[in-house]
Order: sequence, then structure tokens, then C-alpha cells
Amino acid sequence: MAARFISNVNDKIKTTSSTAALFSLKAVSGMFVGLTLALIGEEAIGYGVFSFVLVILCTTGAILRMSKKWGWVHLLIFNLICVLLGLCLRMYILIAPG
Repeated sequence: MAARFISNVNDKIKTTSSTAALFSLKAVSGMFVGLTLALIGEEAIGYGVFSFVLVILCTTGAILRMSKKWGWVHLLIFNLICVLLGLCLRMYILIAPG
């Protein structure tokens, strides 16, 4: 009886920590994408601090909602695609004239 209870508690702790780690990685991914979009908008339009923070929060919320049913593999593929797009953007900025 006690061994089954301890095993059950151990399983619950593992699933909870895995879910919390996945959620935090989703949130960090959303914040990085939001920060990137906010910096692009800041340079293009030149809006203020309120709009800057609003873009970050809205993008983070949208990515958290979009990735609600994603697992680790889906999130890692999304992050890989975001990194590749970021590298393409960096290459465009370095090569673009003026």
C-alpha cells in the first residue's frame, strides 16, 4: 500500500516537472519571437515602450495558445525553424545595400 502510494507520488512529480519545463520552454520561445518582432517593428515604425511590451506579450500569448497541444518534438522543430529564419534575416541584413 505505501509502496504504491510512493510510486504514484513519484510519477505525479515526474509528469508535473516535465509539463512545467515544457510550458516554460514554450513561454521562452514565445518571448524570443515576440522580442524579435518587437525589435523589427521598433526599427521600422519607431513606436514607444508600451507598444514594444504589448507586441512581446501578444506574440507570447499567441504562441502559447498555438502550441497548446505540442510536445517536446514539435516545440524543438518550431525552435529550429525560428532559428533558421533568424539566420536568414541576419544574412539579409548583412547583405542588403544601404
